[in-house]
Amino acid sequence: MPVEIFNKNQQASGNFNNGEILENKPIGFPQDGGQLKPYSNLFYWAHAWTPNKKSTIGLHPHQGFEICSFVLKGNINHFDTKQNKWIPLKEGDVQIIRAGNGISHAEEIDDNSEIFQIWFDPNLSKSLKISASYDDYKSNKFETSVSEKKIKKIIKGSSSPMKMDSENILINEYKFDNGLHEIKINPDSIHSLFIISGSLIYNKSSIEKGTFIKVDGISEINFEVTKSAKVFEIISPTKPSYQTYSSMR
Repeated sequence: MPVEIFNKNQQASGNFNNGEILENKPIGFPQDGGQLKPYSNLFYWAHAWTPNKKSTIGLHPHQGFEICSFVLKGNINHFDTKQNKWIPLKEGDVQIIRAGNGISHAEEIDDNSEIFQIWFDPNLSKSLKISASYDDYKSNKFETSVSEKKIKKIIKGSSSPMKMDSENILINEYKFDNGLHEIKINPDSIHSLFIISGSLIYNKSSIEKGTFIKVDGISEINFEVTKSAKVFEIISPTKPSYQTYSSMR
């Protein structure tokens, strides 16, 4: 189907520390459940938030994948064994861990804060042979463009400082005012959209905060924003040039 819509109840869910951190996962691990499985070079996508107080996910290891955290609201603190120190990140900031042949990290999420943690597959047959690396990017380093009723922030693209090994990834964040809008769909790409806030109508159906939309095979998606909306977009290849981890399993 060109447009697939997954509301919060169709996504996997989880928590840490007896509910101090809650998660909805548009793309979860195989054991998590949820309707959507890994595709393209997107392996995992979690929306995590702290409903009451600060909480920490303790030190744990990673290999191979590129693990990106996007601070949607509030603040987090990050520690990894490459930097060997705690690094603060604020709303709008982005971090990437290129896990390579091994790294461990921990995350402290402040009270009333939200993040995406998204895992990309950069071709594990190569990434597992290189050393881990880490970068963080401050929100004001990303270019924004303003047009009628829309602000577009380019997180990963030609004008962005963000560097990734995963193939042909573009990442944008939109702020839409009320009214009619469209997003152009790149040929040979999948557009993954997450409604961070607000609400919109697509094909006569109401789309609310927390909904995930997967789009490909059409030239554009048209919708009406009924409550000012923030939408996160990842554009990834329909068929990566290498065999991904999920395609091997």
